[in-house]
Amino acid sequence: MASGSSRTLMDFFKPAAAAKRIKLSSSSPDSAVCKSVTAHCHSESESHIDHSSEDDTTLINGHQKARMEFNRLLAKAKLNLKICSQKVYKAKGEGDGDGDYLKLAELLVEETWLEALPGELQKPYFLNLCRFLETEMCSGIRVPIYPPRHLIFNALNSTPFDTVKAVVLGQDPYHGPGQAMGLSFSVPEGMKLPSSLLNIFKELHQDLGCSVPSHGNLQKWAVQGVLLLNAVLTVRKHQANSHSKKGWEQFTDAVIKTISQKKQGVIFLLWGNSAQEKSRLIDETKHHILKAAHPSGLSANRGFFGCSIELRCILQTIPVSFCAGITIGESTPLCTLKL
Repeated sequence: MASGSSRTLMDFFKPAAAAKRIKLSSSSPDSAVCKSVTAHCHSESESHIDHSSEDDTTLINGHQKARMEFNRLLAKAKLNLKICSQKVYKAKGEGDGDGDYLKLAELLVEETWLEALPGELQKPYFLNLCRFLETEMCSGIRVPIYPPRHLIFNALNSTPFDTVKAVVLGQDPYHGPGQAMGLSFSVPEGMKLPSSLLNIFKELHQDLGCSVPSHGNLQKWAVQGVLLLNAVLTVRKHQANSHSKKGWEQFTDAVIKTISQKKQGVIFLLWGNSAQEKSRLIDETKHHILKAAHPSGLSANRGFFGCSIELRCILQTIPVSFCAGITIGESTPLCTLKL
C-alpha cells in the first residue's frame, strides 16, 4: 500500500540505525530524545508493515471470496443441470419414446425462481404449453425440438433470481442442430459462432479491448448474474419462431415482470424490435433499459455497433467480467475468467 511519502521499508530503519551509532551517556540530556526518536521509528515501521500487510490481506481475501462465490454459483448451476439430466433420463426409462412431456415443470429446479414465480407453472396457459410440447415431441412426425429437454430452463437454472444483475433478452433458440443450449445468443463450445454472437464479441472488443473468444459458450456470464433469456424457450429444427404464441411468451413475460417488481437497478438489454416490445413490462423508474438494433448481421450496422458506450456509462454496480481481466462495474468482480 502506498504511504503519504515515498519512503521504503529501508528508509524506516535508517534513523534507528543512525541512532545506534550515536553514543550518549545515560545522563546526557539528548539520550532521552534519541531513545524517543528510535522508538518512534520502530513504531512507525511496524505500523506501516502491519497496515500494508492488512491491506494486502484484505485485497487477497476480497478476490478469494469473489472467486469462491463464483465457483459456488458455477457448482450450483452444474448441479441443477445434472438434476435435470437425471429427470429426463428417468422419464425416458419409465415412458415410451422420449417420455412424458407433461413433466416439463419439473425441469425448472432452481429454488429461487420457484419461490419468485409461485403458482406460475400450474396456470392453465402453462399446462396447455406442456401438452403442446408433449404432442410436438411424441407425434409421428418426430421433428427434433431444440434445445434438449434438460436445457429448456437453463437460463433460469444457471442464474438464480437473487443474483440477477442484467437481462439480455433474445427471441427464440437457435434452430440448427447442436446450437441451442437454453441461453440467449449462446452456443456450446465447438459450435461455429453465429453472426449475432460474433457481433456482440466485436462490440466488446471495440469498446473494451476484449479479445474475441474462440467459442460462444456464455455460461460464465450467466453464473455471474447475466440472465440470458429468450422470449420463447423451444423451437423446431430449422423452423424459426415455430413455437411462438404457444404460451412461452406469457411465461417469460411473467419472469420479466417479476424481476421488475421484486428487484431494483437491473440492466435490461433489449436488442431489436421484438425485445424492445418488452419494455412495457419494466418499471423504468427502478431499472435501466438499453435499446439498440439487433446484433444480427442484417441489422448490426444500423445501431448495434457503438451501443456498449452507453451501457458502460450506467453499469456502475454490476461486477460482471465479460472478458479476461476486464470487468464492468465498480465493485469487486465475481470473476475475471475467460469464457
